[in-house]
Amino acid sequence: MTDDLAGRIAARIRDVPDFPKPGIGFKDLTPLLADGPLFAEVGRAIAARHTGFDVVAGVEARGFLFAAAVAVAAGTGVVPVRKAGKLPWRTVRAAYRLEYGEAVVEVHEDAFADHKRVLLVDDVLATGGTLAAAADLIGRAGGELVGVSVLLELAALGGRATLAPLDVHAVLAA
Repeated sequence: MTDDLAGRIAARIRDVPDFPKPGIGFKDLTPLLADGPLFAEVGRAIAARHTGFDVVAGVEARGFLFAAAVAVAAGTGVVPVRKAGKLPWRTVRAAYRLEYGEAVVEVHEDAFADHKRVLLVDDVLATGGTLAAAADLIGRAGGELVGVSVLLELAALGGRATLAPLDVHAVLAA
């Protein structure tokens, strides 16, 4: 990725203080998502960074968007990692802690029956709980995790350490 691309991406991320609750600094990615050419370029940049995957897993909700852009760029499919109760088939589930609460994610138990090598994509790496749970689900559902990629890493929150020894790539770090 070029410094020019990083700068253009950073210019499209809006900081929203005290959302979703006081003390949380939210990174609003909607200006980036609305910039079609830049959004497509992000998908291509993430896809080009990784090799050896045949499906992209995206974490609900904004991770779905980035996973889809990466999958289109790579010519692969997408597997959704959803919040509990949102998938219509038998699932594997994992609970985890957020920086401001707890949650559960699920994936279909047969999600990786035909596509074993998985690139896991999300929007932001904060504490790493969501991605760690998703990585666990991928393995338990029969997938082989070949990499993790996020648009933005909030380095001060230590999420990368939570995911060690996984190969984690961040387009930007803040």
